[in-house]
Amino acid sequence: MSCIVFDIGNVLVRWEPVEAFLPELGSREAALAFLSRTDFSARNLRGDQGEQFADMATEIADPADAALFARYPEIYARTIQEPIEGTFSLMDRLRAKGHAIHAITNWSAETWPIGVATHPRLGTSFGVTVVSGEEGVIKPDPAIFALLCERAAVGPEDCFFIDDSLANVAGARACGWRAHHFTTPDALEAALIEEGLL
Repeated sequence: MSCIVFDIGNVLVRWEPVEAFLPELGSREAALAFLSRTDFSARNLRGDQGEQFADMATEIADPADAALFARYPEIYARTIQEPIEGTFSLMDRLRAKGHAIHAITNWSAETWPIGVATHPRLGTSFGVTVVSGEEGVIKPDPAIFALLCERAAVGPEDCFFIDDSLANVAGARACGWRAHHFTTPDALEAALIEEGLL
């Protein structure tokens, strides 16, 4: 038996941060401009490490931008409306084969409960779920991979990791895990068959 460890965002559920701000800003172009001028990507990564969005909003000079950024947890569900059903189907097939199913996700502790409420399968699909924002450590830090191994009582050699980030895939491999860079469910299925997991 192998241990299959899934990333979640853009592997099992599509994450589109632009969608959070479209109703307020009126267009994709305006929302993208907002993400750029608030350095959303870097601040979101800090959220994934455990910081609060309201605290980070105080660093933004423009009051309107700061107020909208602070609302991100409140409007977060807009960003994760689409499950990637092909990957969920593969997960079910892996489970039926007897493989243990776990998850490591870079996800804010503030927004993780919203993710589970929006997609209840996220709360029931995994034996062990490591949420970066709850632990204060993000992929590809080796500590987060070690934490999964400790909690799941498995060794790196037992683990096959699936993530849409090349950096995270490289990080897992550096820790002795087998890993696949996720692009599509079809490509993942082919990789799982090649690995002898399906």
